[in-house]
This record gives sequence, C-alpha cells and structure tokens, in this order.
Amino acid sequence: MLTLYQQQDSGNCYKPRLLLAHLQLPFAVVDIDANDGSTRTPDHLARNPNGKVPLVEFADGRRLAESNAILLHLAEGTAFLPKDAFDRAKVYEWLFFEQYSHEPTIAVRRSLTIYPARRDQATPDLMAKLHRDGNHALGVMEARLASADWLAGEDFSVADMALYAYTHMAGEGGFDLAAFPGITAWLARISALPGHVTIDWRPA
Repeated sequence: MLTLYQQQDSGNCYKPRLLLAHLQLPFAVVDIDANDGSTRTPDHLARNPNGKVPLVEFADGRRLAESNAILLHLAEGTAFLPKDAFDRAKVYEWLFFEQYSHEPTIAVRRSLTIYPARRDQATPDLMAKLHRDGNHALGVMEARLASADWLAGEDFSVADMALYAYTHMAGEGGFDLAAFPGITAWLARISALPGHVTIDWRPA
C-alpha cells in the first residue's frame, strides 16, 4: 500500500486522491499542514528536500513528489493516460499549463483569500494581477471546453483531474465561473462520473 503525505484542503493534494479513487487503489494518508511549518521539519525534508506536499511513498520505500508527476506515474497503463502519442502529448501540455499558468494565479489567489496567515501578502495590486491572469487561464480552458467534453483527446484523463482540482474551487479566490459555460459544463461532467470523490473525501 502506498502512503500519501498531504494537506486535505490543498488542490495539489486532491489530485492524487481523486486519481486513486478512480483507480480504486488503497492508500494511507499522513496529514501535514503546509501553513504551520510542518513541511519544513527535518523529518519531512528528509522525505522531500523541496519541503512540499503532496508526496507519495511506495511500499518499497521509493518516494515521488510533485502532484502532476504523481498523476502521470499512477495513471501509467490505465485509461486515464491516452495511448495515442499526440493525445498523450496534449495531456502533458495541459499539465504544464496547469503548473505554469493556472495554479500560480487561481490557486494562489484562493490561498491569499482563505488562509489568514497569508492575507498580509494580498496587496490590491497583486490580487488584481492574479485575477486578470487567472481569468486569462480560464479563458484558455474555455476555448477548448466550449466545443469539447475533455481537455486532451476524447476521454477523461489526468489532464482533466489536474485542472479540475483548483478550477472547481476558483470561486473561493473570487473568480466567477458563470462567465465560462464550457468550464461549468465540464465541471458538472467530472463530478457526475462514477468513482468521483470530493476534496473532503479520505480513504476509509
């Protein structure tokens, strides 16, 4: 059984939980709060020198960090990672987009909004920039989802899981998803899939 070191309300930590639920794979959870310094302790830094979660530890002792790397590894050989080379490359494209354009705007604005310890960093100029850039990222997604059910190829994949995590919580950061009907319909499709779990879900 693998162990997931994680923070429950983190979208990045939700991604592997969502995939593991769809794969029906058992796993254990170890909670670590990135907001109170727990990810910077010597014990956790020994597990992940980058001092972050999520982190997966496998039964043989090997460890893997970075949420999208975890998704790609766990999805290998499953229906959630396309076999077609181009569709697979599109998954990679969306995963890079998520970490470079989406998460640094939408997730960061949410974090500055909901975590009291971070609110002193939420200057008006920064919040305005994050809102502008986040809406641009949502617009990129909308351009695809206005005419397609899924982000990469013809089927639900880890690209959708990766972008779902922080997109479905974007309202907590002040983003109005009503302006993006393609995204809104896509979110509803994902939440209706068999095996879907919410961010509050934990393994038994």
